[in-house]
Amino acid sequence: MSTRQRRRVTIADVARHAGVSTTAVSKVLRSAYGVSPAMRDRVRAAIDELGYRPRAAARAMRGRTYTIGVLLPDLRNPFFPDILDGLYEQLAATDYQAIIVTGGPDAKAESRAIDALVDRQVDGLLMVAPRVARARLEEVAGQVPAVVLGLHEKSARYDTVLDDDEVGAELVVGHLIGLGHRRIAHIGQRAVGRGRAAATLHEIRAATYARVMREQGLEGEIAVALTSYSEEGGYQGARELLARSPRPTAIFAGADQAAFGALTALHEAGLSVPADVSLAGYDNTRLAGLSQISLTSVDQDGGVMGRTAGRLLLERVEGRRSAVRFSVTPTLVPRRSTAPPPDSVA
Repeated sequence: MSTRQRRRVTIADVARHAGVSTTAVSKVLRSAYGVSPAMRDRVRAAIDELGYRPRAAARAMRGRTYTIGVLLPDLRNPFFPDILDGLYEQLAATDYQAIIVTGGPDAKAESRAIDALVDRQVDGLLMVAPRVARARLEEVAGQVPAVVLGLHEKSARYDTVLDDDEVGAELVVGHLIGLGHRRIAHIGQRAVGRGRAAATLHEIRAATYARVMREQGLEGEIAVALTSYSEEGGYQGARELLARSPRPTAIFAGADQAAFGALTALHEAGLSVPADVSLAGYDNTRLAGLSQISLTSVDQDGGVMGRTAGRLLLERVEGRRSAVRFSVTPTLVPRRSTAPPPDSVA
């Protein structure tokens, strides 16, 4: 039995098989501009037929690793998979792969996670709702092409992809008021890290809730529980709000994940949704659409956000320097968790 190892396929082998130059193969591998669809298809076919796999170390020595670093605050939020699905879709036609890390419990841990990605020479970095300060983001963007998703800051150093959170919060609060609710409460998130709270999505959603309530003459009904955008946070926030007298007839949770926790608290209190208390969330996650949950929510289209972030990162890697700001216009998806208030309090 022969123990001879099969020779590894090289870029020159791919070029000969496809009948093109090694430069052309290199351009296809880099997803460079100026490659015709026919050329790309021919080279891709040769790569598949020969089983060619570029060496990561060699790529890094030439200046690229064909990896995109992704920083997530955590892995529990059901909205993040929508973003990742969009990113993977954008990267599918390229040789880029995503490396995912979580930021940890605070800004210090998150900064270490960012350093780990930079040290591994990722070609681009997508940071989702980062907690570190803007100065730190700009420092990182000076080292590696970067896109920040979820923050409302403007910077010339990195691209931003965001949801119009003010419009989204207006939609959900307006929906509840239109149903006849007056005692509308909000579950928000405490500030975590950063020096400019006004740039964070949770601050914008909370501030918009309060503004709409005031504009509708409901300033005296404003009730906010600041916890976290998590199931535990939503649970604790709902318990806090239900302990107040009179209790709210509707709750707007700043994220679906918090709404799921609030749903548990409402059920434990023996209250029916929406007969006793209406409940709405934000993100329109897939769980929100399950028939047994049927949560009214704001859709900010995570797939579009992820695809756009991926496209902007590839453009940055290819040399674009000017900053781009992309905003998604949200829509409201009404479901069975919201209805007019009970007759006794209407």
